[in-house]
Amino acid sequence: MSCLAEDVRALALMLPETVEGAHQGHPDYRVGGRIFATLWTDEARVVVRLTPEAQALWLDAEPDAFEPVPGAWGARGWTSLELDLVEEETLRGALLTAWRIVAPPGLVARYEGLALDP
Repeated sequence: MSCLAEDVRALALMLPETVEGAHQGHPDYRVGGRIFATLWTDEARVVVRLTPEAQALWLDAEPDAFEPVPGAWGARGWTSLELDLVEEETLRGALLTAWRIVAPPGLVARYEGLALDP
């Protein structure tokens, strides 16, 4: 089963202190005022903010579904995830990884061991 835009929204908003906003006309999800995911509903994909190291791990694990965003943004870790090519578990993991990278360290520490379980 593939994921939908509604899945991104529901899962992202389960993460502590996440708020929904908009970036260049696309819904985005922020923690501590920083974007960790942007949803491209018309293209059935989400772009997540990863470190280059985390990006490499996701690319190795799911090479058909993940790809670096073109240019310098991708070199910094921003990664595109095709929603129709992943299961919900992969989407949950990618969003949680991005949230942990962007969230303030104190917030991350308070939620050590956090899992995105519906």
